[in-house]
Amino acid sequence: MAFFAKRRIFAAAAAVVTMLGLATGAEAAASCGKNGAGFDAWKQDFAAEAKANGVGQRGLSALEGATYATRTISADRAIHKAFSGSVEAFMKRRGASAIISRGRALKKANAAMFADIERTYGVPPGVLLAIWGMETGFGASMGNQNTVSAILTLAYDCRRPDYFTPHAIAALKLVDRGALSASSVGAMHGEIGHTQFLPGNVLKYGVGSGNLRDRNTALASTANYLKAHGWQAGASYEANMGAIAGWNSASVYQQAIARIAEAIDAD
Repeated sequence: MAFFAKRRIFAAAAAVVTMLGLATGAEAAASCGKNGAGFDAWKQDFAAEAKANGVGQRGLSALEGATYATRTISADRAIHKAFSGSVEAFMKRRGASAIISRGRALKKANAAMFADIERTYGVPPGVLLAIWGMETGFGASMGNQNTVSAILTLAYDCRRPDYFTPHAIAALKLVDRGALSASSVGAMHGEIGHTQFLPGNVLKYGVGSGNLRDRNTALASTANYLKAHGWQAGASYEANMGAIAGWNSASVYQQAIARIAEAIDAD
């Protein structure tokens, strides 16, 4: 999922920490940094924190091999620019017309899969296709940034360590489980798979194998996420904007997803 914003998660950072079983005492937290100079020393401190929170040897080895992700920091500093301007301008930049066209074709070609997802979660195909197309171009561009390095860099960075620390622990636990490896790649902020889940959300909302690089698993997990965030089966997109806002709190993104989804479902 796009990193920008998820205001509910930011507001509930303490709840996410608790959900992932993290230590919250100040004495348990490794100190943050504003550049790569202290990253290796931070990793040593963070290893103790990770181990105390249930990360095993495979995850700890991935932590040891992680490097400071300069490209991630650069992308993070520029993130707000990606969601600027009007919704019309945003949709044009993101290729909304192409997403609608391709989304309609994929909806028809995979009708049975989408029908099964809607029966299970109450979420129609349009919004799933809109998110899938918006996030990765229907799986064509899932990112090439090392996932473990990206999420650990953001946990180390002083800008939002409290938000990213639970996701960093989750990423290491996913390595333990084999759902990620030390060499897995994804988006700049550590998002994973077809619809771009952050690691903590893979643990909480991922269904089946939890392998978000598998199309069917990613779409079902996205539907599960939306349902958990209040999606009302059979209701309009306007009525379900709260669930879409749970996915991404940028207003232009929310409106674009709703418009694209309506256009796909209208076909």
